[in-house]
Amino acid sequence: MAILIDGKSISGKIRGEIAVEVKNLESQGIKPGLAVILVGDDPASKVYVSMKEKACHDVGIFSDEYKLPADTDEKQLLELIHRLNGKREIHGILVQLPLPKHINEAKIVEAISPEKDVDGFHPYNVGRLISGKPLFQPCTPYGIMVMLKESGIDLSGKEVVVVGRSNIVGKPVAFMCLKQNATVTLCHTKTRNLPEKIGMADILIAAVGKPEVIKGDWIKEGAVVIDVGVNRLDGGKLVGDVEFSVAQQRASYITPVPGGVGPMTITMLLHNTLQSAKRLIHRS
Repeated sequence: MAILIDGKSISGKIRGEIAVEVKNLESQGIKPGLAVILVGDDPASKVYVSMKEKACHDVGIFSDEYKLPADTDEKQLLELIHRLNGKREIHGILVQLPLPKHINEAKIVEAISPEKDVDGFHPYNVGRLISGKPLFQPCTPYGIMVMLKESGIDLSGKEVVVVGRSNIVGKPVAFMCLKQNATVTLCHTKTRNLPEKIGMADILIAAVGKPEVIKGDWIKEGAVVIDVGVNRLDGGKLVGDVEFSVAQQRASYITPVPGGVGPMTITMLLHNTLQSAKRLIHRS
């Protein structure tokens, strides 16, 4: 029976450490600030934004919210980002995705100053990640790496299989694992013999977005399973990308859904915002 990697517990510990550091910064006259921009009224995005606002409040980070109507044009959004880039009291800028279809997401992401891109999506930060010298690391994959470290799981020399090649999780986590001296296989929808590839994994990172698409009996005995997927079934139950009940019997460690990777994403956003504020001290 696998040991559960408790994302809530790890997240709580890190948030406690962040709150202490925020207080220390405040004693030096700096309050970390995060600007959050929401365009439109997508229900899931509204929930995520409210969770981020609450998380900021809980650790003492100033949260500056901009809730814009769905018909906001691209020029208006770019002007707002430009203003926020110049605000000294704002250390991180987050534009909640997805954006309405009439707005070019790539152009918006590239408009954010790389030094305030706490999501880690700007091409500059992606390039630094790939080169092994990251400024900001994307929050979900960064959270995965912290979970592995906190659980005492060493990646060096291990076979890591990542299923899913998104720019938000799959690709960046593959490069993060490479930096930890793992041998990485990146799988996707065109991968042949997927069960065979997964069966090689010492550490499996599943980021597909399809409920229980990875069967538990594909997983090698003693493997570590990190399940990024959060999928809602017709009955309302949340499940991951991995068939949990069977995988739990074979794995050595496994993340639950919910309560695994999810809580870490916002925590690493807070961490990135704090680090940005700390860099301000060194630049002053």
